[in-house]
Amino acid sequence: MGLLWTELSSTLKLKEMKHFEINATLRTDVGKKASKKIRREEKIPCVIYGGEKTLHFYTSQSDVRKFIYTPEVMFANINLEGKSYPAIVKDIQFHPISDKINHLDFYELNETKPLKIQIPLLITGSSPGVKAGGKLKQNMRKVTVKGLMNDIPDKVEINISELNIGDSIRIRDLKSDKLEFVDTKTNIVVTIITMRGVTATEEAAGTTVGKVETEDKAQENK
Repeated sequence: MGLLWTELSSTLKLKEMKHFEINATLRTDVGKKASKKIRREEKIPCVIYGGEKTLHFYTSQSDVRKFIYTPEVMFANINLEGKSYPAIVKDIQFHPISDKINHLDFYELNETKPLKIQIPLLITGSSPGVKAGGKLKQNMRKVTVKGLMNDIPDKVEINISELNIGDSIRIRDLKSDKLEFVDTKTNIVVTIITMRGVTATEEAAGTTVGKVETEDKAQENK
């Protein structure tokens, strides 16, 4: 699936979620003894539920390494018995000593049913407030969104090119026609704070002295 850029506002961009292909084999024996044998062969016992029926299968450690050990959020396409099942990881069990994956739980996705998922934030652009001596403070690294599978992005990009000293972007400022941002609306995602001992250059940054002084006093009263 190709990558699609969609600009939703002057500050927010979404990038289409990637899909990772996982080749799997259906299990005929789901007992503990069979699971141990699968692990000895460097494979992982797995289960997928949420669809018409629960399916037990296994896949190789190497097949999912790039899917699990990555900061990116991706959907999985589990290729099993000639059919592809779109899914997300719901639980991972690791070996207590080797840290190898012991078991994977997947949840099957439905294109017509909305899901809720956390996706990472990426800050882009150059803030005039930072250039004026302020400091960028990112309070949230991920946001929780709700939407249909095909509308979920792999990340949310927030452009801070218009943020001056004292300005913030909150959850309520993130707008999308296809997604709901479900975190508390007043949560601050990113803000430009005043550095102690720095003289504000408001005119150059396009801010006001009153805004900076108000923020400084508020911080002193905390």
